[in-house]
Amino acid sequence: MTRALERFAARVDRLNAVIGRTAGWLPVAMVVITCVVVVARYFFDAGWIWLQESVTWMHALVFMLAAAWTLGLDEQVRVDVFYRDMSARRRAWVDLLGVLVFLLPLCAFLASKSLDFVIQSWKIGETSREPGGLPYPFIPLQKSVILLMPVALTLQGLSLFLKSLRTLRER
Repeated sequence: MTRALERFAARVDRLNAVIGRTAGWLPVAMVVITCVVVVARYFFDAGWIWLQESVTWMHALVFMLAAAWTLGLDEQVRVDVFYRDMSARRRAWVDLLGVLVFLLPLCAFLASKSLDFVIQSWKIGETSREPGGLPYPFIPLQKSVILLMPVALTLQGLSLFLKSLRTLRER
């Protein structure tokens, strides 16, 4: 693997790690906000729909933003019955083919199917359906993450692909 490709893979890994670590703080925010909502409702008979909705959206953001980082750490869900006992070379083949056959086509499908959905949200200035819910531009911004996820996964998949190629060429 050339030096430029190695730098590309390292940059992708670092970028997704920053995004993933940042998203890792959202569950803490979700717990705090949920406590605030509960205390406000039961002790002060007050409530804010936008605050409740933000917890739901943060939950989705955790998964979408941390997916590529999880792949980069090799912590994704996989049937590990055979993979864990394989040699490094065979694991590299599985990873390489997995990226080509499964990950990249899935990311292309997700991006293509969600593009109009996201564009429409921005076009209409989408807000929450609930009175007092999240105002514009929060909903379109959050829906835009649906496009960010396959882009980040594609980049991380390319990093994994390059690392797998390096492993295959070393032997």
